[in-house]
Amino acid sequence: MSATRLPGTPRLLRALNDRATLELLLERGPLTRARIGELTGLSKVTASQLVERLEERGLVARVGEQAGGRGPNAQLYAVRPGSAYVVGVEVGADRVVAACADITGAVTGRVEQSTRDTDDPVGVVHNAVVQAASSAGAELSGVRRVVLGTPGLVDPGTGDITFAFNLPRWHRGLLAALREDLDTPVVFENDVNLAAVAEAQSGAARELADFVLVWLGAGVGLAIMLGGRLHHGSSGAAGEIGYLPVPGAPIPRDVSRRAKPAFQQLAGSDAVLAVAREHGIVADRAAEAVRAAVEADAAPVLDELARRLALGVASTCVVLDPPLVVLAGEVGRAGGAALAGRVQREVAAITLVRPRVVPTGLTEEPVLHGALRTALDAVRDEVFGSTVG
Repeated sequence: MSATRLPGTPRLLRALNDRATLELLLERGPLTRARIGELTGLSKVTASQLVERLEERGLVARVGEQAGGRGPNAQLYAVRPGSAYVVGVEVGADRVVAACADITGAVTGRVEQSTRDTDDPVGVVHNAVVQAASSAGAELSGVRRVVLGTPGLVDPGTGDITFAFNLPRWHRGLLAALREDLDTPVVFENDVNLAAVAEAQSGAARELADFVLVWLGAGVGLAIMLGGRLHHGSSGAAGEIGYLPVPGAPIPRDVSRRAKPAFQQLAGSDAVLAVAREHGIVADRAAEAVRAAVEADAAPVLDELARRLALGVASTCVVLDPPLVVLAGEVGRAGGAALAGRVQREVAAITLVRPRVVPTGLTEEPVLHGALRTALDAVRDEVFGSTVG
């Protein structure tokens, strides 16, 4: 019986080889055709044809020559940065920050805008995206995806914002309005989830498929990474740890009335400032108070904060049993190893699980970087996955 040839197999193999080559050029480029062949296992002829095809499609470009022995120098090839652009946006209560990156991941444009004097979120995002792209030298038509990181809940089904406590003008229907206005794919994602994406890429959770990130700032949030993928939950509320009922704080019965939820009362920024004041540390911001406690080796302050935080961390870990917990946000970063170590010991003392607890490995704009990484992953899948006509 003769073997049945699967239709489209040569085309599929070309697409797979193209994708592998483009990823290789991103990671190790620029490279010669011969070196591409060596690293991919392709013959010289196949590697040359592949490079020519990618060059014709505008995805790779010649960027120089490599001096060799006899004969002409070999051409060096790299992914063409301008083949696609993405924009990441971090939305806060008072400002919007947007950054534009080319397909190699290089950030080439960045803008900030205040949101205090406007009630038009579409206009704010439009201006931020256009200005970020312009400062990167990119046409808006070249921006293949915009990812916005916002506080609150994002509906996993529709992708729209369903609840943002401190963004009252951000509402259902905004996603469609932005997509129509910008004429490009737009995606909302919870800001803490995006911080976890950045942590997995280049922070304390590199090369880990499973971990949780606890965000400690003005609010308290949680991101869950399982099998290398974010876990959103059926309604997008997975990780809203601020609403966790915990001992030591009254439990509001109607969260829609802007009552402060229980764990937020116990471990949010106001609570941090209060604990610090009880021990003689006065500051305007929670991160400043924690930093002062670390510098002064104020064990009572750090011990009390760790005890409170451990209630939320332990409740999460006995359900998920992750190997790693990352303390992020401005308070988590300020507490550093001194706070993380105390939380680790407290969690181990009150539960059967013993996750490693570490401070964030990132220092600047993790939400924005997570938005860019999310956009880049999607656009590379689109661009690199459609190289064969």
